[in-house]
Amino acid sequence: MSATVENGSSDASKKKTIEGIYQKKSQLEHILLRPDTYIGSVEPVSEIMWVYDKEKEAMVQREIKYVPGLYKIFDEILVNAADNKQRDPTMDAIKIEIDPENNVISVWNNGKGIPVVIHKEENMYVPTMIFGHLLTSSNYDDEEEKVTGGRNGYGAKLCNIFSHRFTVETACKEYRKCLKQTWSNNMGSASEPRIKDFSGEDFTKVIFSPDLSKFKMQSLDDDIVALMSRRAYDVAASTRGVKVYLNGTRIPIKNFKDYVDFYIRGKEDDMGNPLKVVYENCGPRWEVAVALSDKGFQQMSFVNSIATTKGGRHVDHVTELIVKQLTETLKKKNKGGIAIKSFQIKNHLWIFINCLINNPTFDSQTKENMTLQAKSFGSKCTLSEKFVTSVTKTGIVEAVLTWAKFKADSQLQKLGPKSKQRKLQGIPKLEDANDAGTNKSLECTLILTEGDSAKTMAVSGLAAIGRDKYGIFPLRGKILNVREATHKQILENAEINNLIKILGLQYKKKYETREDLKTLRYGKMMIMTDQDQDGSHIKGLLINFIHHNWPSLLKLNFVEEFITPIVKATKGNQILSFFSMPEFHKWKTETENFHTYKIKYYKGLGTSTAKEAKEYFENMTRHRIRFRYDGDQDDQNIIMAFSKKCVDQRKDWLMNHMDETKRRKEIGLGERYLYEKDTRTVSFSDFINVELVLYSNYDNVRSIPNMIDGFKPGQRKVVYTCLKRNDKREVKVAQLAGSVAEHSAYHHGEVSLMSTIINLAQNFVGSNNINLLQPIGQFGTRLAGGKDAASPRYIFTMLSPLARYIFHKHDDALLKHEYDDNQKIEPVFYVPTIPMVLVNGADGIGTGWMTKIPNYNPREIIENLHRMMDGADPKPMIPYYKNFKGVIESCGDYRYVINGEISVIAPDKVEITELPIGTWTQTYKETILEPMLHGTDKIPSIITDYKEYNTDTAVHFIIMLNRDKLLELERDGLHKAFKLQSTMTITSMCAFDENQCLQKYDSALQILRGFYKVRLETYHKRKDYLEGILQAEASKLSNQARFILEKCDGTVVIENKKRKDMIAELIRREYESDPVLAWKLSQNREEVLEEVTENADEESAVSPTAIAKENFDYLLGMSLWCLTKEKKDELLRQKDEKVAELKRLQARTPISLWKEDLDNLLNELNRLEEKERKEEQKSKQCIKKPPSKYYTSDDIRRIVPIIDTELKKKIEKADIVSKDKKEGIKKQKIKKEPTEDKDEIDMLIESNAKSLEERSGCSPEKLEKKAGGKRRLKQTTLQFKPKVKKEKIDKKKGKDSDSNDDIDFGSISPPPAPRTSRRTAAKKNYNFSSEGSSSSDEVLSVSSDTEHKTKPTTVVNSDSDDILKIHKKPSSEELFDSLVSSAEKQSTKPVAASSEESSIFSPPTKAPAKKKTENGGKGMKRQLKKKIVSSDSDSEEIMFLNKQSPVKKKKKKSESEEDNSLSVVDSSPLPLRKTAGRARKPVSYAVQSDDDEDSN
Repeated sequence: MSATVENGSSDASKKKTIEGIYQKKSQLEHILLRPDTYIGSVEPVSEIMWVYDKEKEAMVQREIKYVPGLYKIFDEILVNAADNKQRDPTMDAIKIEIDPENNVISVWNNGKGIPVVIHKEENMYVPTMIFGHLLTSSNYDDEEEKVTGGRNGYGAKLCNIFSHRFTVETACKEYRKCLKQTWSNNMGSASEPRIKDFSGEDFTKVIFSPDLSKFKMQSLDDDIVALMSRRAYDVAASTRGVKVYLNGTRIPIKNFKDYVDFYIRGKEDDMGNPLKVVYENCGPRWEVAVALSDKGFQQMSFVNSIATTKGGRHVDHVTELIVKQLTETLKKKNKGGIAIKSFQIKNHLWIFINCLINNPTFDSQTKENMTLQAKSFGSKCTLSEKFVTSVTKTGIVEAVLTWAKFKADSQLQKLGPKSKQRKLQGIPKLEDANDAGTNKSLECTLILTEGDSAKTMAVSGLAAIGRDKYGIFPLRGKILNVREATHKQILENAEINNLIKILGLQYKKKYETREDLKTLRYGKMMIMTDQDQDGSHIKGLLINFIHHNWPSLLKLNFVEEFITPIVKATKGNQILSFFSMPEFHKWKTETENFHTYKIKYYKGLGTSTAKEAKEYFENMTRHRIRFRYDGDQDDQNIIMAFSKKCVDQRKDWLMNHMDETKRRKEIGLGERYLYEKDTRTVSFSDFINVELVLYSNYDNVRSIPNMIDGFKPGQRKVVYTCLKRNDKREVKVAQLAGSVAEHSAYHHGEVSLMSTIINLAQNFVGSNNINLLQPIGQFGTRLAGGKDAASPRYIFTMLSPLARYIFHKHDDALLKHEYDDNQKIEPVFYVPTIPMVLVNGADGIGTGWMTKIPNYNPREIIENLHRMMDGADPKPMIPYYKNFKGVIESCGDYRYVINGEISVIAPDKVEITELPIGTWTQTYKETILEPMLHGTDKIPSIITDYKEYNTDTAVHFIIMLNRDKLLELERDGLHKAFKLQSTMTITSMCAFDENQCLQKYDSALQILRGFYKVRLETYHKRKDYLEGILQAEASKLSNQARFILEKCDGTVVIENKKRKDMIAELIRREYESDPVLAWKLSQNREEVLEEVTENADEESAVSPTAIAKENFDYLLGMSLWCLTKEKKDELLRQKDEKVAELKRLQARTPISLWKEDLDNLLNELNRLEEKERKEEQKSKQCIKKPPSKYYTSDDIRRIVPIIDTELKKKIEKADIVSKDKKEGIKKQKIKKEPTEDKDEIDMLIESNAKSLEERSGCSPEKLEKKAGGKRRLKQTTLQFKPKVKKEKIDKKKGKDSDSNDDIDFGSISPPPAPRTSRRTAAKKNYNFSSEGSSSSDEVLSVSSDTEHKTKPTTVVNSDSDDILKIHKKPSSEELFDSLVSSAEKQSTKPVAASSEESSIFSPPTKAPAKKKTENGGKGMKRQLKKKIVSSDSDSEEIMFLNKQSPVKKKKKKSESEEDNSLSVVDSSPLPLRKTAGRARKPVSYAVQSDDDEDSN
């Protein structure tokens, strides 16, 4: 049965014997019988292959007919010859002869010959064995790493078997023998080997005549010869250093790059340019070349000279590397486009690879696909950055982007309807026009409304004109900005897809004629939004949507708008409608009796009634405004308003608007407005420049504070409401939010308003220096940066006692108020006693602008204001955060480094007691300490454990780690290792000035000067106003007293008289009309008239003249009780008091008024902070301290922060950029990586977005590298000797300390001076020695507290303005002399010397008490000189830098160079560092306890 199944015929099986059915073949017989197992198919196949074309002298891809088996046996001999190069590096030639006529092929190489010696085990010559016997090879030792092509022991024998005649000739210099042997009849018979003595050079030659009958061929045809010729070229490319000859002619390929050129020769890209190829030699084992492919992924690769035509894992390995890099580039260039996947990038690559791989494996004997895993390659292909950059410029990126755009376009085209549809389904809320989609569709208009309520109003209005020609579709808020949206966002945006369906639009179709418009369902699109800034923005976004996709529609009057009144003034039957606020304001100023009209504001479309809606639609001509296209300028303006690339143009646009508004205000003109009574069309440019600009400006007003009061509108509304309410008891935050919305017309969500209230009340470190509201409840802490605040329903607040000292009540009458719906709301800006924008800082992002202003010390600000009042220049200020225990140091003109606090408390423990500003405790633990404890995939763990003793106000971590690891981290700096340094920039201090114009300020002092000018003017106004009002009040009281006297005497009779006669009598007797009201009317006529109108009845409305000249209510409205003698005497007494107060006021100056306010504020601030301090001391007594076991060691020392080299470089680079921008120098484009055009604001947003790890310049990866590398003298470990008592050096700087000195990057930053009210100094020891003549890096060590008494320090004046100018480079001795001689008036931080010979990590040795070194001696103190130059100074700045030898290559210095450890750099772009004089007089340190520290 089985035989039947096997042979398919029962008859045949019966005839055959058992022996005939089950046979055993020899290996030779098996190879001949089943050749496809060994050499591939022996049938002719047709395939598209690369072959060499002699005529074109290039590789061409064409369809050829060949036999894979024949190609394989030739290849085996050729690869054997190439393999010989790996065995014998001196081999330099391979000769290939192909004779199709005689059917003879020979391959010769001059590498080491095969040993002509008898194999002892097999008893035959080695060449005979390896060419004439199967399964013999020199490649069987898999323990040995070989990079040859041979593997299985079949190769050459297969060629022998499939040849008529096969001859081997080899010569071996080592054995001085030459062998020649021939096999015939498919290795069936062999001649005896002929051995000769030989003394020449080694060689091996194989000559064979393929048995063509086995391959069903008559002769070697052109196709197989062309394929074999290509293999000759392959070997020439893949075998380095070998000359290959084909038929006696040397192949013109010297290296792999030449070979690649044969493939791309004559090829062009889509643009018709010659195809570019990028080549790189990636080490001794890898060569890679890449070009653009237009036929999908193509590869030509070689493994140990074997042509892997089907690729394999080596190709995948290289391709993945290239695709990964290209993906990053494409992400940057394809922002918003269709998502591009790796295989899609791969389809555009043409890769050439030549590699050597250890013991490669293949999926078959044909060796077309290499299967060895990448980890076993024996080497890795590493592509250089230059290579990757070059690949991005070959056109591959552009080709992929073009493909992606094509793909995206085809997807978008599927969204639009294929033909005009009569009825639509599946679009909710659409009220379709009856004629939409018919042959009358061109006459139809689609009305797009802002929200459902506006849709209802439009439906009411359509009742007047019918539904045949008008459709309505409500928009849900703001439509997507399609110009900047991603392809995915557009595809998934339901609103845009619905719009396209409703209108019948098709992507990529051009609508240029009326015939094109007929294919749409609607001939016009009408936009109907609220008449506010957000409504203008929606109009702009819809115009942008049409312009971006179908710009030609704008030219065909496709877009219209429907306007509604924003204000209506009604008097009797007269109704006046105004379509813009400036038009209304103009009418008010021109109308004497405007206050007699009833004014109603229409903020939203929902305000209009159904009756009004019908009126609007009946008068369609007045309300319909067509957008008019006026040429290219319109296109440019639309792009400018909505494109990301036009940031700078938008800035200029907004600046021009603000300047124009200011100019018009100055010359008495109102704002520009679009819609006049006869307006029927508006150009797109006018819409952008007059209406849309208001939205962008309003966006900035909401996001960026005013320089005078430091408030954004939301914050100002809260403070206004609180001052107006003047609550004596605490109020819930949620209730206060409702009250703010009521009193100040807050139009946005109450959630953001409650958030604003909470932010104003926060007082944790890093929030407010002066919180204007009191936090009664959980308002957030530094644990989570305020995000841990309780719900507004549960927390209470009220005004801070300081609020009325900052916003003085006497200023209230001078403030100009905003109006909303005819309701008086908050002022345009308050004028506080001190600039709150500097006290509490600010940040925000608007349109084209952003701001970041740090906090400053209110006491320093008050001191500077006093100095400015006295005519002196203000002192420079550095940022200050209340209760921050760390150090803030100046670095250059625009940057500060904020340092936390860390101490070493034991050989294996450190203590962190402060974090940089903006780094919250919880975040720090999760993002820094936990990864350091547990490690990550890339970085091992660094610490062994940590303990938390944090409170809601204080930071306290105790960290345990290995002793050796602590030493390693100390070498690189503990602040860097634990991410306790961050940088702060002041390059984007933007705010609105007093004229509501955005300004960019270069320094805090510039803001202070701007504030000073406005505040002083306000004090002048306050004095004038108070004098006027006191005079008016005195007159009023005098008139009232006189009236009582004359009434009692009977001189004035008012009983039984007409009102008119009574007023005439008072005027005749020269009584004044209400003096106070008359005074107020002269100051602010409009506001007073509106107040009077509000309080009066409609019928009793009087003219402004009557109010000013005939207002005697203050006399005639007095009660009868006022006719008593006591009331008369009281009025006279009050009048005398007013007159006396007036005289006192007249004797004072505005500056004295300001100084009084500042003194009162400072006293109240001191009182409040003293109260806080006492409460904190009480609470400290209850706090449980960490166990004393953590402080077993006496070696507790504070680590002084040092600026890391990497951070220095970043700051220097950023400073140069900032200065260049300030001076208008354009930065040259770096060719390394294509970047988008970014303005300074974008750059700052990105820099601020960086993680703490990036900003501190220390990633765990870098840390690990440094720990593993050699110890470099970059940064010192600061040694402190222990103290028995736990004492801390106060870290706050005093008022008179040089807190704004610029850091000298050539030297190590000294510890900061304490910030206390007393003038104390911190010690710094500099050692300017060079170690072993190999490095001149500075060494810094800080003496212990116990050494204070024995080491001299210097007390110097801090108000130095001297500037040292040096024109030539002096010696160190001359320089030192000059510094000593000019040190009397120079500010410094004291510096103490340490021994020159002491090691950088050894503890400091005690210096002899009061020992002074001679000038030029070894122990000489060399102190860097610091300079403070005021911001107005134009003097040249010079900086002293220590010579630093490079880290990588250190050159030995001569003795003279060694002495010159202090060098002068004349052309330094960086600010000066002050140098100190010689130490003069010992001063003892003031060391404070914990409680004392907190009290400062």
